[in-house]
This record gives sequence, C-alpha cells and structure tokens, in this order.
Amino acid sequence: MIEVLIPTYERAAALAVTLTALAFQTRPPSRIVVSDQSAAPVAEVPEVASVARLLRAKGVGIEFHRNLPRRGLAQQRQFLLDRAREAQLLFLDDDVIGEPWLLGLMGDALARAGCGFVGSAVIGLSFLDDVRPREQAIELWDGPPMPETVLPDRPAWARHRLHNAANLWHVQQRLGATPRAPRLYKIAWVGGCVLYDRVKLIACGGFDFWEGLPETHAGEDVFAQQRVMARFGGAGVIPSGAYHQELATTVPDRAFDVPHRLALA
Repeated sequence: MIEVLIPTYERAAALAVTLTALAFQTRPPSRIVVSDQSAAPVAEVPEVASVARLLRAKGVGIEFHRNLPRRGLAQQRQFLLDRAREAQLLFLDDDVIGEPWLLGLMGDALARAGCGFVGSAVIGLSFLDDVRPREQAIELWDGPPMPETVLPDRPAWARHRLHNAANLWHVQQRLGATPRAPRLYKIAWVGGCVLYDRVKLIACGGFDFWEGLPETHAGEDVFAQQRVMARFGGAGVIPSGAYHQELATTVPDRAFDVPHRLALA
C-alpha cells in the first residue's frame, strides 16, 4: 500500500489538480496526508474540499494538518513522515500531475528493486519542442540499484541535467520505455515525486536534520536522498508519468542549499 505525503503552501488550485490526479489512479493510495502551511486552511478552499470529498467517496482517506509556524521544508517533510504508517511513502509536491498508472508503476518498481527509493522525475511539458541532446545522457541500471555516494563535487552530480525541461520525455520516447516495460536509471537526485521504503528512510534519519537548518533553505529532499542512496541505493524510473505544473517556486531564496552545506555522516 502506498501512502502519499504532500507539503503545501499557498497553492490551493495546484493542490486541487494534484489531488484530482490521485483520485483517478488505477492503484489508489491507501491514504493521503497534507501538511498545510498556508495562511488560510487549504482544506476549506472549495476546489480542494470538493476533490477531498471525491477521494473519500472512492475509499481513499485524506487528512489535512495545519503545521505552523513555518520552519522550512525539511521540517514539513519530517512532520509528514512522523504521521506516516504504510511501508511505501510517496513524497509528492503540491504541483505535480500524475498519470493514472503512476502509483502502480512506482510501487512495483520499488518492490522489485529492493532499494531505498524510486523517483519519477517531473517533466515540464512546455519544453516538448526544446530538445537538448547534451543533457540527455542516461545510465541505466542493468541489475538492482546499488548503494552510491553522490556528492556535489563528483562527476555523478551532473546526472541531474537529465531532469531539466522535457529531457526525460525525449529519452523515454527514444528508449521505448512504457508502463509495462519500465527501466530504472542512475540519478543524482529526483525532485517532486519520490517513493521511499519507509523503514529504510527512517533508518537513515528521515529529515531529522531540519532542526539544524535556518528557516529558509533548499535541497532538503536532495540531502535525504543522498543519505538513503549511500546506504540502500536509489533510482529513477522511466517512463516518468509525473508532470510539473510549472509554477513559480515557493522557496525563491536558495542560498542555504542543504547538500552543499551539510556533510553525509
């Protein structure tokens, strides 16, 4: 069973779209937990409330928690992790649209791989005509993902370019990856849509480093993935099935970038 964990801040309309996609998954989540730091409760916004009713009618539990004052996204994610129950946890950003087969594909991929997490990198569809061959190198896993230490000063860090724009769309089309024939590949990190093995994420500390961070920070998801990947391995999966709504970031100040400031233990 997959539990979906969503941090949100002042994005009611985008969240409603994200939740609608979850309502039509062929393998629905067992529960959705939303950590809300918006000024006004997002659960009371009509668009969100209507989708929440739909989810509950379909048998999917959804909870909205007010999590104030704001103490940064790492705390948001730890707040969600502390409330999670299932073996597989999908950390999903509040501006992602998922294909109906997304959760099923990711859940099966993680179970087969036996690693710490599998990510479905978000694609920016406004870039479909922007083909960037120099950013489309991909390293496929031929076997189960193995532990890797990927740091900002190492060559593997350049793998993140594959997730720019619509690069992944072009690559998965070229390789013929489909939901029935997915492929795992090596990553630096995955943003926006990451399915963790709950036990392995907790064994690596989850997002417990939040207390040592300034309130304004970025890259907390990257650092958590680094820790899990170093111990248990991690991978991206194609086809992605996750699309970015391409909104402006809610964290414009990225001066404190966690993987560039904290050292892996």
